[in-house]
Amino acid sequence: MTDFRRPENEQDFQRNFSQIKPAMNDTEAHYESSRCLFCYDAPCVNACPTGIDIPLFIRQIHTGDKANAAKTIYNSNWFGHACGKVCPTEILCEGACVYNHQDIKPIEIGRLQAHATSRVIANRTNLFVMAQVNGKKAAIIGAGPAGISCACELRIHGYEVVVFEAKKRPSGLTMHGVAPYKITNEEVLDEVEYLRSQFGFTIQYEKSIVSAKDFVQIESQYDAIFLGIGLGKTNMIPVPGTDKRGCMGATEFIEELRLNHHRVTVEGTVVVIGGGNTAMDAASESARLGASAVFLVYRGSKDEMPAYEFEYDLAKSVGVKGVFHAKPLEILGGENVEGVLFLEEGAEEFVIPCQTVILATGQEKQKQLLSEISGLQFDDSGRILANENYQCSNPKYFAGGDALNGGAEVVNAAAEGKKAARGMHEWLEKAVLSRGS
Repeated sequence: MTDFRRPENEQDFQRNFSQIKPAMNDTEAHYESSRCLFCYDAPCVNACPTGIDIPLFIRQIHTGDKANAAKTIYNSNWFGHACGKVCPTEILCEGACVYNHQDIKPIEIGRLQAHATSRVIANRTNLFVMAQVNGKKAAIIGAGPAGISCACELRIHGYEVVVFEAKKRPSGLTMHGVAPYKITNEEVLDEVEYLRSQFGFTIQYEKSIVSAKDFVQIESQYDAIFLGIGLGKTNMIPVPGTDKRGCMGATEFIEELRLNHHRVTVEGTVVVIGGGNTAMDAASESARLGASAVFLVYRGSKDEMPAYEFEYDLAKSVGVKGVFHAKPLEILGGENVEGVLFLEEGAEEFVIPCQTVILATGQEKQKQLLSEISGLQFDDSGRILANENYQCSNPKYFAGGDALNGGAEVVNAAAEGKKAARGMHEWLEKAVLSRGS
C-alpha cells in the first residue's frame, strides 16, 4: 500500500485527500489557455454533454476576461464549477482534444473551467438578468445537479421556484457521492449558494416529499413539478453475511466520508466488491483512510469493468490491488466481518481475510416512492419514462438526472435539468396560449 497514515484530524484528512485537479493561479491559467488552438469545429464542444463553447471561454480567459468566460460556461451548464472539478474530462472534452492525435498533452479544460467560475463565485459577480415574473410557480423535488439546474433555468424565464430537499444540504451526488479528492464540500456549497443568491430560488431543506398526499398537495400549489431525486441506497448482493458489522454500501460509505471526513474510519484490510466508478472511489478512499490493504474484486475481467480506465489507474496509484473473475459467495465472520469467500471463474473457492467489506453493487431505483405519483410510468428497470422534452406520463411532472437516466455523471444531470426546464416552459406557454384562444 502507498503509505497513507490514518487521518487523525482535518489537516491530516486534507493531506490524504488533496485535490487531484488543484486550482490554477492566474499565471497557470494564462499559459494553459495560450496552448488552445481554438478549433473552428472544436471536437471538445461536441464531447461535452452540455455543449459549452470551450474555445470561446478559453480565449476569454487568455485575454483576462474571466467574468465573461464564466458567463459562457454558465450559459450552457449551471453547474459549471462543479463539472470543471468532477467531470470525467479525460473521457469527454479533454479526451476529444485534437492534441491527443499528436501525442501532446490535451488542454486542461476542466481546470480552466473551474478557474474561471471560481472567480465569479468568490466575488459574487452578477452575470444574469432574470425575466419579468410571469406569475407561474414551479416545484423542484431534489436539490441535486438536475434540480438546481432546472431551478436556474426556470428563474431565467421568470418562474417562481421552490426546491424541496430531503437532506440538510444541497447538491445531491456532488455533495454526498463524489470522492473528496475531486471537489471539496466548501466548493460545492459555495456554488449552490452563489446560484441561489443570483437567481433567487428558494430551497427548503429537510423537506421530504414521500406520500401520495404530499404529491397531491404540491400539485395543487404549483403549475409544474420537476423530479430530480436521483437514486436510493446501495443494492445488497444476495449472499449470506451482508448484515455483519463492517459490511456497508459504497454509496453510504462515501456519503459519510463526505460529511464527516477524518471521523470516518475503516478497519484493517478492506475488500471492495464491484467494478464501476463508485467502486474505484470507495477503494481509493479506503486507502487514503489508512487501510492496511485494499482489494478491488470484480466478477469479470479488468477490460469488462464499467469504470473508466483513469479511475482504476488512480486507485492503483494509491496501492489498491485488483482481483478479477471472482464471484462473492459469502461474507464470513461472527458479528464482525472476518473475510469474504469467493469463487474464481473456472477454478476453486478462495478466501480474502478482511475486516471491512464495501459493496459497490449499484443503487436502488426509487420506484416505490415515485409510484405515489398518480399516472407516472416506468420502464422495466424502474427508470422514469419521459418524452423528448423530459415530460412524464403525468404531464404536470418533468424529470431528469439519475432517476431518469439510471445513473450517469453530474454533467448529464445538469444538462437534463436545464433541458427539462425548457420543456416545462414550452408546455406552460402553450397552456397559456390555448386558454387565450
